[in-house]
Amino acid sequence: MNHHYDRERDRTLPSSRISELLGKYDRPGPRYTSYPPATEFKTLTPQDYLEALQERGDHALPSDPVSIYIHVPFCSSPCFYCGCNKVVTRNKNAARKYLDHLRKEMALLRLQTNLHQRPVTQLHLGGGTPTFLDDAEMTELIHHTAHYFNLVNHAGRDYSIEVDPRTVNLERVQLLRGLGFNRISLGIQDFDENVQRAINRQQSVESVRELTQAIRSSGFRSLNFDLIYGLPLQSLESINATLRHVIALSPDRISYYNYAHLPDRFPGQRAISAADIPSASVKLQMLTSIIGTLTAAGYEYVGIDHFVKKSDPLAIARKEGRLCRNFQGYSIDKATDLVGLGVSSISSTGLVFAQNATKLEDYYLALDMNQLPVARGLVSSVEDILRRAIIQQLTCYRSLDIETIEAEFGIDFAQHFRIALVELQQFERDGLIAWTDSKNMIVTPEGALLLRNLCMVFDEYLQRNSVASPVFSRAI
Repeated sequence: MNHHYDRERDRTLPSSRISELLGKYDRPGPRYTSYPPATEFKTLTPQDYLEALQERGDHALPSDPVSIYIHVPFCSSPCFYCGCNKVVTRNKNAARKYLDHLRKEMALLRLQTNLHQRPVTQLHLGGGTPTFLDDAEMTELIHHTAHYFNLVNHAGRDYSIEVDPRTVNLERVQLLRGLGFNRISLGIQDFDENVQRAINRQQSVESVRELTQAIRSSGFRSLNFDLIYGLPLQSLESINATLRHVIALSPDRISYYNYAHLPDRFPGQRAISAADIPSASVKLQMLTSIIGTLTAAGYEYVGIDHFVKKSDPLAIARKEGRLCRNFQGYSIDKATDLVGLGVSSISSTGLVFAQNATKLEDYYLALDMNQLPVARGLVSSVEDILRRAIIQQLTCYRSLDIETIEAEFGIDFAQHFRIALVELQQFERDGLIAWTDSKNMIVTPEGALLLRNLCMVFDEYLQRNSVASPVFSRAI
């Protein structure tokens, strides 16, 4: 597959017509951290998942890497924008029962699979707020993980944790480093005080600056900032002010997500007044400013929501054709098996996606019965795998190599995707894609902002349902 990297495309900033184009293509759709998206998951039994793990284990080498995600759902206070699976509680004892059940889930997997024999090259703790756990609990969790899985100590590992800046100090940062984490993702969201009050997430620029210095002095190899545009009371001016602070703090990676206001799906968002949310036209200006400002500051726009410094391993991997996209965003990890632990976590192995119970009581009940807490999932069809490969090309490389797809899947692309090719003609007319020849398509700088829309063209489930589902956020 030709992943030739064209610097010229990335150096070009969005044109003055970009707002018009984005407005034309703005509609709900998945973020494509998986295909099929999790909204398509149906009932799946623990036995289905176990059989998939065991079948994969029969063919895996002991050296084949594994990726682990651990979900810690607890938060001390609600952030009104949040769409994550979370449990808001000030009861610090809540973690005790959860850690006991996490350990049981790990023990069941060790007992019934050979996952523990394979190196864990990627580990990620997300939430919720993983740093809801106190120092002793965090240490216990990592020790349990090391007991039941093969955590590694080589430089190439990627062990990361999501951190609420309000919950850590220098000592906690040093503890996390000592436990083996080498990457931290700080939930910043926005630096404007009025916006912070509106989303119930207040933290000063100075406190984040001090934390950033502590992270760097503790030897973390990578620092990520999570930010959101389209939040209540945000303006183009406030976004630009936040960007100035971000650039001055110089994180290695930046994730700048579009706020998805879905109060029917996430009741906590009802605390946000719809009247305070920026209009679509203002959000488009914000996105244009974010792209232009960060690229001018030396960041590379990797793909959907993500920016990295040009020296970052993700940027290098993209040039070399080693980038992939999964539930943890963009990654260079070669692990083909993702093991999700904890309530609501999603696993991926072989053809199977498996999601744990999304309610704590159901998660606990399954484990109390000595069963894995898998509640739903999906077994990928050949067609799913084909379309996943196309979507991976688009999201990771902003290109499509048709000859590679035809050779790998034994299809005539023009015949198999005749409807999609007709839809792509509109993207071509609008200057969002270009064909270098009949078998190679590239995404233009303007089209790079509409990767989700391009992926939707190849999403058989969206086409089948025809009407965009309210469970998805808008593409812009």
